[in-house]
Amino acid sequence: MILSELWHQYETDKRIQGFSPNTLKAYSLQLKMLVTELGDLEISEITLILLKEYLAKQSDRLKPSSLGHRIRFVRSLFRFAYEETYLPINPSLKLREPKMDKRIPKFLIEEDVIHLKISCQTSREKALLEFLYSTGCRIGEVEKINIEDLNWENCSAIVNGKGSKQREIYFTTECKVWLKKYLASRQDSCKALFVTDTNPVKRMAIPTLRWAIKRLAARGAVEANMYPHRFRHTYACQLLDNGAPLDFIQGILGHEKASTTQIYAQLRGERRRELYRRFF
Repeated sequence: MILSELWHQYETDKRIQGFSPNTLKAYSLQLKMLVTELGDLEISEITLILLKEYLAKQSDRLKPSSLGHRIRFVRSLFRFAYEETYLPINPSLKLREPKMDKRIPKFLIEEDVIHLKISCQTSREKALLEFLYSTGCRIGEVEKINIEDLNWENCSAIVNGKGSKQREIYFTTECKVWLKKYLASRQDSCKALFVTDTNPVKRMAIPTLRWAIKRLAARGAVEANMYPHRFRHTYACQLLDNGAPLDFIQGILGHEKASTTQIYAQLRGERRRELYRRFF
């Protein structure tokens, strides 16, 4: 079996498991880079040394986090080949990910949020801003959400997170008001919560959502690099500052691992000082 044939079997298996199209697209690009470098070899010819040489070349131009993604894909691919008995041994078994710098997530200060709110010119912009700010949703979750997923009475919604895992998220009364104003202004029948201004109306895709946020930041003269995930970091910071325990933040953000949420514990000096005064 050659690499491209292995990919076909691997992709089919991951589709059955419910992996998202975006994840599979990213994996497909990883596979193309592997084949470009090594050739479409028989998988039995691929050794640990060959994989290490491939990854060493990549390390010169990739950040540790990006190299880590590449290593995880390679390990996943060859673990699949081994478990499906296409290989007698797993050549990627001893591959190790690079050490990551513990970077503190970047959040928005209150002044930036105010500038963004003032810069909104349409009910859609206001609704999108309030939804991102008050829910902490990933941009991919915002893209997929439908109007029918909203529970107006509870100010909540069901979103489909990573790995097709559903969770309930909540939004503020202010967000509810702007969502209703935005929906009342629409004259289309699209089921998506956020739609384009084009004709015909379509669901806003991730690039369009990102561009809408960038446009708000430019209009509001916000100096911080503005991207949707920054709202998620800000959301986690505010929960932490207001005394929310990390296990609650983990659940409401949809983090699978507690270690992912733990990084937010480093974020705010005010919170650390408060805990120092309380416990020391």
